Amino acid sequence: MKTVHIVMSLAGAAALAALAWVALQPGQYPLASARIEAAQADLDLSGYARAFEPRPFVFPADHGPHPEYQTEWWYYTGNLQDSAGRQFGYQFTIFRRALTAEPITRASNLASNQVYFAHFALTDINAQQHIAAEKFSRGAGGLAGACARGAAIPCNDNISFRAFIEDWSVTALDDEGSTVRILARHANHHLDLTLRAVKPVVLHGDRGHSPKGAQSGNASFYYSLTRMQTEGEVGFDGNKFSVTGLSWMDHEWSTSALGENALGWDWFSIQLDNQHELMLFQIRNADGSLEPASSGTLIDAAGQTTRLTLADFTLEPQTLWRSPTSGGEYPVRWRIRIPAHEIDLTVEARTPAQEMNVSIIYWEGAIRVTGTAGGRAVTGQGYLEMTGYAQSINGKF
Repeated sequence: MKTVHIVMSLAGAAALAALAWVALQPGQYPLASARIEAAQADLDLSGYARAFEPRPFVFPADHGPHPEYQTEWWYYTGNLQDSAGRQFGYQFTIFRRALTAEPITRASNLASNQVYFAHFALTDINAQQHIAAEKFSRGAGGLAGACARGAAIPCNDNISFRAFIEDWSVTALDDEGSTVRILARHANHHLDLTLRAVKPVVLHGDRGHSPKGAQSGNASFYYSLTRMQTEGEVGFDGNKFSVTGLSWMDHEWSTSALGENALGWDWFSIQLDNQHELMLFQIRNADGSLEPASSGTLIDAAGQTTRLTLADFTLEPQTLWRSPTSGGEYPVRWRIRIPAHEIDLTVEARTPAQEMNVSIIYWEGAIRVTGTAGGRAVTGQGYLEMTGYAQSINGKF
């Protein structure tokens, strides 16, 4: 909402914040995740800051953490290729979840009320292969954390922004935090990418205040860098590829919960060859209805934005893919229509098998886009996130 990133904020995709409340020792897997998750789902939200209304954004400080809010994530996705035309999609996301509203005061340098986790995924589009990995750690002892110049937690060494979990990291290379380096490695797969924003920050919703439901405070603060020139190296199955392409970044933070009827969401980030971008999310309810707060943002070539409400667009699923692992059935081909802007797009997964089989099962993957905008043919690329198809997220937000 990734982002829809979520809806705790939605992704947006997202958006997933739902995983962040699993408090684990470094290197462990969630042996007691169900019990911890249930406790967190019922957590009293008093004491946390809430996203009640728009606020000013200040950078690079707002690239950093907002520990007074319960949930936060930094979300990077992109489509890349090498000089021979071999194509890849990637996802790199760091999540933060506060377990208490007040900081831990215990003397140990491992004491923390913050849990971090991260997802790293790579899709080799030519080979139609997808891998996904996950890490958990506590936000203390140098194991995981986030910082930014001017934020509540400032960075050392004159770095304007950084978020990390063990050896996975995103670190700003400039004073504004709009150029970053991503490093991640899992088994014989890795990322080493430099991303540079070529368009200004986009504030979603009402000046960056993105509602996810009717209840006051059920919203996130949500902004994106929608077009980031990307270059570096991808490692897949031990083979190294020098790549270039485009990435998208979402950053959201909130203290919120989905409605009782919420089942899941669909979130799209799209980069068109006419230099426009599009973010859309819809929250699906268990009764078959759509959450009225579902929304989107259309960004023109100059970086000017138009806010879209649910009444402005339709998302029509057309082709389903059934996961052999989870049994979830995901729409991997969609039609998007925005009549007032003469936009009619077809979105297709670059390979259907991009399900994330991690602590919460969801689908996140590279897409190709064709269609028309303003009466002219367009093509594009982007990322699609879908939750609630393999398992309901009801009660997890």
